[in-house]
Amino acid sequence: MRADNRKPEELREVSITRNYTHNNPGSTLIEFGNTRVLCHATITEGVPRFLRGSQQGWLSAEYSMLPSATIVRTQREAVKGKQTGRTQEIQRLIGRSLRSSLDLTRIKDYTINIDCDVIQADGGTRTASITGSSIALRDLIDIQLRKKVIRNNPIKYSIAAISVGIVKEEILLDLDYIEDSAADTDMNVIMTADGKYVEIQGTAEGNEFSQEQLISMLKYASDGINSLINIQKSIIQEPIPV
Repeated sequence: MRADNRKPEELREVSITRNYTHNNPGSTLIEFGNTRVLCHATITEGVPRFLRGSQQGWLSAEYSMLPSATIVRTQREAVKGKQTGRTQEIQRLIGRSLRSSLDLTRIKDYTINIDCDVIQADGGTRTASITGSSIALRDLIDIQLRKKVIRNNPIKYSIAAISVGIVKEEILLDLDYIEDSAADTDMNVIMTADGKYVEIQGTAEGNEFSQEQLISMLKYASDGINSLINIQKSIIQEPIPV
């Protein structure tokens, strides 16, 4: 058993709260155990310069961690004057993942902005950000359709993400911070609601892993994401107020 008494293939307790902030209905608070991320989706007119005249829209993502999100306070990146490589890599992953779920030609002349702010970190912040943002994005699009800002639904499918790794020669799903810090292999998997892969990030940080272990990790991740997709489906049955 793990420190929180989970089985190796078991997710942490997952909670998703829609319409979390008053000013923006496309907002979600997602909790993976002690990891908590606030996800916002907003829409603005216009597209980046490289897309002008292309007849398609865009989606970009930003990710940040509050100074007190970790046990030891970290300085705001705005104070440092630049983002870390980790922050840039995570927000690019979030953006790529969510863009894959959209038909961008159906939001031409618009840009959707995804903002993920980690308010408490205990491992899996990027996977929680993607999973929570998928709900925030869906709520934003639903509202824009009802307001007739967007005429056709651009969402092709829901997505979710989860971490999996090898710790002390054992495969574990949904790593918390202590497990992630001790992992010989760390992997993040993003998948669609119909079981197709969007992206896989895997690194042997300690010992290398075998093909058999890779297959097992992907099986754990697939089952975990299926559970997350079911949670997403259960909470979006009722539309939020416009």
